[in-house]
Amino acid sequence: MHLNDINDLLKQADQIYNKEQILTALKKQADVINQHLNTLPDLIQPPLILPVMNGGLIYAGQLLPLLTIPVEVDYIHATRYRNTTTGFELDWKVYPQQDLKGRVVIILDDIFDEGLTLQAIVEYCQSQQAGNVLSSVLVTKNHPRREVSIAPDFSALEVADRYVFGFGMDYKGQLRNLDGIYALNN
Repeated sequence: MHLNDINDLLKQADQIYNKEQILTALKKQADVINQHLNTLPDLIQPPLILPVMNGGLIYAGQLLPLLTIPVEVDYIHATRYRNTTTGFELDWKVYPQQDLKGRVVIILDDIFDEGLTLQAIVEYCQSQQAGNVLSSVLVTKNHPRREVSIAPDFSALEVADRYVFGFGMDYKGQLRNLDGIYALNN
């Protein structure tokens, strides 16, 4: 995309959440996660945090400093969008380097939309014999098109059924770096 096209897109988009609203929601979410982790009886090793690249990068960078229990961080890269606005078959690019067996694993992703990516990652972690697999997302999109029966264990924000971008979420590979969450006008 050309910068002029990106600027035109931003002029026509609605800001759904600003930076302060996002950070407030992340603080509340971190408090819930901290409380949950402190109640796990089988927590022997630090939880293994798996941000989903690339969308989970900014979200993880903001959430991790708010967690009060020591954690270990690896990552996973699985994508359906490939810099487009429509999902395809899941493309596995990078698997975690750490052994998941017996570990408490927390998957961090930018958005829970149809749920196919999150479900596949959860199933992968379970197949690697993770002891407890939890999932946390920045945004849950509200719509009736869910294709899976799972839901994230933790979600910071909700959005209407619109194409959203910013704060890690992209529009055709661009605009992940915005410090707010925006929605395309339909």
